[in-house]
Amino acid sequence: MSLGVPTSVVRFPRRERLRIVVLISGGGTTLRNLIQKIQAKEIPAEIVLVISSTGKAGGLRFAEEAGIPTVVVPYKQYPNEAAFSEAIFEHCRQVNPDFVCMGGFLKRLVIPDDFALRVLNIHPALIPAFAGKGYYGRRVHEAVLDFGAKVSGCTVHFADNEYDHGPIILQKAVPVLDEDTPETLAARVFAQECEAYPEALRLLAAGRVQVEGRRVRILPP
Repeated sequence: MSLGVPTSVVRFPRRERLRIVVLISGGGTTLRNLIQKIQAKEIPAEIVLVISSTGKAGGLRFAEEAGIPTVVVPYKQYPNEAAFSEAIFEHCRQVNPDFVCMGGFLKRLVIPDDFALRVLNIHPALIPAFAGKGYYGRRVHEAVLDFGAKVSGCTVHFADNEYDHGPIILQKAVPVLDEDTPETLAARVFAQECEAYPEALRLLAAGRVQVEGRRVRILPP
């Protein structure tokens, strides 16, 4: 499977239990949500490894508390994105995951062919709006408010070699209120993120996701 927009139809097989790797760079709120949903049996999955781009990431403690193995791959130790990415995916290969989930991972990855359509990301806006390089965290919500948008939300998508660009699996919208601050909007969007990522993983586990070029079809049960 070559990276980029595939010309063929790709349908993911049903799996009883997904093996996932989670990539983090910061506080790990997405990781914590996934751990909680898995423990509550709301996602048929197991997190087999957490990889952080920095040893200072607060999210590492959530993994350690849950007994999940962790690896730190410091971005600054590599000469370029390609070398850094290869180190990340070599760790992934060693645990043979079904999918790699980016959870607040702030580094761009060069995704190798064997991980095409196997890396997921969640973005705190409705792609393609307020997306791309530099749009992360509080900056996204500030941009939404500054622009005067009336709707925002979150997007779960397959990651490719561009920021916030790969085929969209699902989106959830929230209203932007007149009295919103970046913090209040972020909280409303994050509440939807906590449901969207688990939903996407459940659909993948159920074999209900089919990719046709840039279009992702959710198949009936």
